[in-house]
Amino acid sequence: MAKFVVTPSNEDQRAAWIGGKIPEVERVRPGLWSIPVPIPVNPLRYVLVYALEVADGVAIVDAGWNTDEAYEALVAGLGVAGYAITDVKAVLVTHIHPDHYGLAGRVREMSGAWIGLHEADASLLRERYDDSAIESLVSRERALLDRCGVPPQTLDELAGASMMIRHMVSMAKPDRLIEDGERLDLSGWDLRAVWTPGHSPGHLCFVSPSRKLLFSGDHVLAKITPMVAVHPQSPPNPLADYLDALATVRELDVEEVLPAHEYRFLELRERVDYVIEHHGDRLAEIERVIAGSAGVTCWELATRLTWSRPWETIPPFMRRAANNETLAHLVWLESRGRVHRVLGDQEIWHSM
Repeated sequence: MAKFVVTPSNEDQRAAWIGGKIPEVERVRPGLWSIPVPIPVNPLRYVLVYALEVADGVAIVDAGWNTDEAYEALVAGLGVAGYAITDVKAVLVTHIHPDHYGLAGRVREMSGAWIGLHEADASLLRERYDDSAIESLVSRERALLDRCGVPPQTLDELAGASMMIRHMVSMAKPDRLIEDGERLDLSGWDLRAVWTPGHSPGHLCFVSPSRKLLFSGDHVLAKITPMVAVHPQSPPNPLADYLDALATVRELDVEEVLPAHEYRFLELRERVDYVIEHHGDRLAEIERVIAGSAGVTCWELATRLTWSRPWETIPPFMRRAANNETLAHLVWLESRGRVHRVLGDQEIWHSM
């Protein structure tokens, strides 16, 4: 696949990302600010929170992790823009992963802001973040990994691998459910919600037609591709959902993409085409590996694929992600009649 490099909107922001630093708080344009909020012990390093000036304060897109460091960075960033945390009127959450949703509850406590989220993600909150329900989710994850062929000695470690980050979220039910196509009531903004499932079932992007801006969350990023995985809370075929959602945003008339990580960039359509091609290459690689075997489990397949680093160096949490992302590609191929699985205690995948 030919490499495609997007044009950054701000070269300093890109340089900070490449250099392993956190970029500066930035006035993107009149009425709009970019505030980097640090993510602890994570290669992404920060989430870009966007502050949109409204008549009586600001609305923010995403919030960051629920840590004191993140909260203080958000407060300081708002201060650079001339606002206090009490001036936040709305928190538009692109999706419920901790680096986007984690601080939303704390912001609401301090400001009285309303929290908006898509219903498909809101319905997952209790099982994911409520202490009384989490064991059921871990048990279902363990059963999925077992069917995928994960070795017994690592099943428990992988099934509970995300437990370490649950404290980064302040459990907060949304005040509003944001629907696909909904026009958000924010003074001075013509912001419209675009439902883009895949990375999470209820992922939202927000588009401003008049300013030709797309707040893309994790749906479209400048360099990396978001994880799209089968897991206990995912729909049956999340990769199909993701590819369809990419096709949807590709048709938007925008001049600049404002993602939640890395840096802002210009070429939405070209980047979408590249990401679609990337998944096509991955699907082809999976088909080649399966064709060269007499049948393979999802876990065995994942260990044979090309990753950004050697399999032996990938930590447990990311190995689980790699397995579940591989499963999403297998399910997509199965839905197209290109592979099939034989059911049993462990599922074995074969070429057609």
